[in-house]
Amino acid sequence: MPNHKSIERRPFGRTGHMSSVAIFGAAALSRVTQAEADRTLDLLLEYGVNHIDTAASYGDAELRIGPWMARHRQDFFLATKTGDRTYAAARESIHRSLERLRVDAVDLIQLHALVHPDEWDVAMGPDGALEACIEAREQGLVRFIGVTGHGLTIAAMHRRSLERFDFDSVLLPYNATMMGEAVYARDFERLMTICAERNVAVQTIKGILRGPWATTERNHATWYQPLEDQADIDTAVHWVIGRPGFFLNTVGDIYLLPKVLDAASRFERRPSDEEMARVVADQRMTTLFV
Repeated sequence: MPNHKSIERRPFGRTGHMSSVAIFGAAALSRVTQAEADRTLDLLLEYGVNHIDTAASYGDAELRIGPWMARHRQDFFLATKTGDRTYAAARESIHRSLERLRVDAVDLIQLHALVHPDEWDVAMGPDGALEACIEAREQGLVRFIGVTGHGLTIAAMHRRSLERFDFDSVLLPYNATMMGEAVYARDFERLMTICAERNVAVQTIKGILRGPWATTERNHATWYQPLEDQADIDTAVHWVIGRPGFFLNTVGDIYLLPKVLDAASRFERRPSDEEMARVVADQRMTTLFV
């Protein structure tokens, strides 16, 4: 087995779990064979990745993870998500995820992509999805509850969610181009203040985002165009995990994953904003969201 340097681990908020700073984003398994998924698991174990983040809506990802759990359940903090907004649908989703993952319980259930105010009102209201998550926690089916989302308004929405309920984790975009958007950066830092005060785990996505695809011909499974050069990926990854307490959810492509894990395993210092700005300029990086 290759002798990779193990990826650093940090406290995942107040959960008591020391998670690898690179969390495996299992969207990468949505359309792969079981053999490809198995090779990916081997890679995670080589690098000491001990946290998997999947979702009910990630294609076949939960089904690909299921066969690993008989031998490796104890090796991973296991998180999934429900995109349903009502109590009944979310309850069914949680139980289906447990069946697909072949486990009795997951460590973290997350309300997936909770961005739109109307959906937020349903999910967080009477007979909403949050009630199903709380019930699942009371029943021992999940240990912790989080919330996730995309877009320029998500930091503000997460603050609103934390005002309503004491979530254990948040997940949202964090990269240099997003933080170049003044309103997003302001909302993001306000959210981080609350997360620090409450010891809420912060998971970041889109760390190696280059921009939207400029062509219909795509050479990666990601829904955005990613950085591809190892040096550029190193800078972007180190810039994200260089913030204390932050976690990087890897990338939705099993062939780019080794580069991201390699970068995370060699982390020593956070690049300066000037170093990151050079990559942004050289690669003409832009935000996905307008």
